[in-house]
Amino acid sequence: MAPASLHQTSKRVCVMDASGRLGSSLVERLLQRGYMVNAAVCTHGNLQPLKGLNCDTNKNLRIFESDPFDYQSIINALKGCSALFYTFEPPEEQPTFDEFMAEVEVRAAHNVLEACAQTDTIEKVIFTSSITAVIWREDRQSINDLDEKNWSDVNFCRKFKLWHALSKTLAEKTAWALAMDRGVQMVSINAGLLVGPEVSIKTSYLKGAAEMYEDGVLATVDLRLLVDAHICVFEDISSYGRYLCFNHVINRPEDAVKFAQMLTPSVPSSPQSCEDLRIFQQRISNKKLNKVMVDYKELMM
Repeated sequence: MAPASLHQTSKRVCVMDASGRLGSSLVERLLQRGYMVNAAVCTHGNLQPLKGLNCDTNKNLRIFESDPFDYQSIINALKGCSALFYTFEPPEEQPTFDEFMAEVEVRAAHNVLEACAQTDTIEKVIFTSSITAVIWREDRQSINDLDEKNWSDVNFCRKFKLWHALSKTLAEKTAWALAMDRGVQMVSINAGLLVGPEVSIKTSYLKGAAEMYEDGVLATVDLRLLVDAHICVFEDISSYGRYLCFNHVINRPEDAVKFAQMLTPSVPSSPQSCEDLRIFQQRISNKKLNKVMVDYKELMM
């Protein structure tokens, strides 16, 4: 059951896009917690991404084929819902981030927030963003602890072709601007790199990984914490603004070696040189999320 700190007019919520690893896990956890879930999937006719979950075996689940560029499909998926968990999944025909992806993700964010503003029952939006929307700026090394107050510089991102960071920064700023203009209550989860079998050296998040490592901001998050963080900031009526979400920062040589082996398992590891033995100071903070997560866990006990 949801904690007493949450005041709801409806226990029906929407997860969009529910076809990804995070989205499908959110659907599963929300159903376990007793919510009715509208799972909006963008799978071009294939409605089987939800790890065996289906409407026949779970009466609290409704599956919608949705498209963030089809406004009416968003409205249909939001009908009767009190909240939206929104995470952007790149189109199947363009799975990696490039210079054009920012426009795609910005359009999707705009459409989704506009649809929320037009849906009377929506009380809260939980918007998944990224730590890459926080860490990339010219003066980043002069900041001791990067946190939710910091934003990546879009001109810096363009200059160094940090397309994932550019896309996430512009999309999140678009969402915040529209939410504030239209009176939509929104919180964002700025996630570290979600670790898992799909992560490789080609993962768009990792452009600039060497600099992130040396800056002490190469942060990763596991799926369980990321799901818990989303539900926590949804159920806590006092949550606000942005929350950085990660549970590990790779800043030690032994961690860097393990991480590199995970990214390139077929490449034999090489001996570390003396230069590789430096430990870099962690320079990113998730204290705001940690505080709300502690309070949340106490409520659940």
